[in-house]
This record gives sequence, structure tokens and C-alpha cells, in this order.
Amino acid sequence: QRELKEQLQGLQESERGHTEALHLLKRQLAETKSSAKSLRVTIGEAFERLHRLLRERQKAMLEELEADTARTLTDIEQKIQRYSQQLRRVQEGSQILQERLAEADKHAFLAGVASLSERLKGKIHETNLTYEDFPTSKYMGPLQYTIWKSLFQDIHPVPAALTLDPGTAHHRLILSDDCTIVAYGNLHPQPLQDSPKRFDVEVSVLGSEAFGAGVHYWEVVVSEKTQWMIGLAHEAVTRKGSIQIQPSRGFYCIVMHDGNQYSACTEPWTRLNVKTKLEKVGVFLDYDKGLLIFYNADDMSWLYTFREKFPGKLCSYFSPGQSHANGKNVQPLRINTVRI
Repeated sequence: QRELKEQLQGLQESERGHTEALHLLKRQLAETKSSAKSLRVTIGEAFERLHRLLRERQKAMLEELEADTARTLTDIEQKIQRYSQQLRRVQEGSQILQERLAEADKHAFLAGVASLSERLKGKIHETNLTYEDFPTSKYMGPLQYTIWKSLFQDIHPVPAALTLDPGTAHHRLILSDDCTIVAYGNLHPQPLQDSPKRFDVEVSVLGSEAFGAGVHYWEVVVSEKTQWMIGLAHEAVTRKGSIQIQPSRGFYCIVMHDGNQYSACTEPWTRLNVKTKLEKVGVFLDYDKGLLIFYNADDMSWLYTFREKFPGKLCSYFSPGQSHANGKNVQPLRINTVRI
């Protein structure tokens, strides 16, 4: 009987476990369906916006073509009228000359020719024929690229022109004059004034802009490096001493380490499935939805997503890592500014 009770107890525990698992799966099923429905709407809206922009650009281009066509046709018709008038004058002059040739008085003939020449002077070549007035080149060439460049102005977000905040930079870091490039300096530390804003141990620097709402996207060139860390940090993170780069400390980053390994700086780190060496990383922040997504910016393939309730403003975070005397990791990190 005791054995039967134990078996029953085991079955009851198994039943509870299966029931809980079933509830969890049903909840996941409902959440997945809801998420898929929302994503279908998002994808539809994104493509509809592009379609609308394309239709508007097509309409504007066709209207511009019609205006150019009407203007050119009007010009040609006016030229036809002028040339017709000139032709009539020439024909009239030719007829007069033929009549004068028949006259017997040579002196009277010459005087008449001089008078006629004065009347026709400047008339025959008054209008120049130009065959390049119609702007065909405007509507030919790399038309799709031209349209893409015009659409780029209306697409959001596009890679933002972020800048680095020199006041937060570790004293070993060297920033470009426009504050878009950061490299580790192997020589002497820069004589920078210390402040609570400046990292003193971690070779890091923050972006100069703090994000507290909205959607933002930027790209960082990481090619030819063997170590780097990029992402976001709370505006009020600790800058002093050795820092654990993880969400509980206010950092949301991915890292390249050991030359060819990539991880998300979670607790513990999460290894990323990266098939080819990253050359450029895209960072997408939807602050209001609590999403931070990293991409391979060359083909926009997904790398990792942080889902958080951000408690305050965030700054972009950059660490080029230490470079070495043997030449490893000497390349800088560079914010990729897209200029169209």
C-alpha cells in the first residue's frame, strides 16, 4: 500500500508538472500569435510607407517630366513660327531678286539689292537650333540610385551622426578632431583633467547625446580589430574603478574578444552566432519599447536583442580595447556617418 501511495504521489507530481508546462506552452502560444500579428502590422506599415514614398516620388517625377515636355514643346513651336516667318521673308526676297534680275536698269537693280539686303540682314540666323534643350539625362542614367537617394531623406531612422564626449574618455584614448573616431594610444597618457564623468580604469568613452525617448540607429566600423565593446550605458553609470559591463550595472553591450569570438555582455555572457568577421555593427534603440538590437550592418542580419525597462537616459558606449606593441588591435572604432 505504501508503494502504491508513493507511485500515486509521483504521478500527481508529474501531473502538476505537465499541467504547469501545458499552461506555459499555451501562454507562449498566445504570446507568439499576438507578437506575430503585431509584427505583421509593423512589416506592413514599413512596406506601405516605402510604397507610398515611391508612388509620391514617381508622381512628382512624372509631373516634372510633363512640365519639361510642355516647356520644350512650346519652345520648339515658337522656334517653328520664327523660322517659318524667316523662311517667308527669304522666299519674298528671292522672288524680288528674280524680278529685279529681269529689269534692264543695272544701277536700279544694284540699289534695290542693297536695300533688300538691309531688310534681310540679321533675320536668317536669328534663332539658333539647339537639340539638347530637352533634359533627357535627368530621367536616365542610374535612375534607381537617384530615386533611392531621394527616398533616403524620408526614411527613419537612418545611421545617425553621433559624436563622442571627450569629457568621458579614458586618458589613454585618442579622439579625432570631429569626435567620431576613438583609438587606444600606446604612448604616454594624455594630460587630461580628471572628473567624475571620466572613465579612469575602463578604456571607454560615451557618446555626447543622451537618449530618453524615441527610435535611434547608428553604425560603428569595427573592421581589422581583435577586441572591442560597444552598446549603451545609463547616463549615470559609475565611471571609476574596474566596472562589470552588464545590465545590472547599467551597461547593455556586445563584445568581440579573443580575436574572433563575439558575445552579449549578459550575466553570464551569451555567445553570439557570428559566421563571418564583423566589419560594421548597427545599433538600434527603441527606447519606449525597451528594445536594444544589434545587427551586422553589412547585411542587417540580427546579432542580439536586449529587452529592458530603461530607468533613465542612455548614452552610446564605445571601448576600442587595448592595442599591443605587436600591432594587434591598433585600428580605431569609427562611427559610420552616412552622407547622401
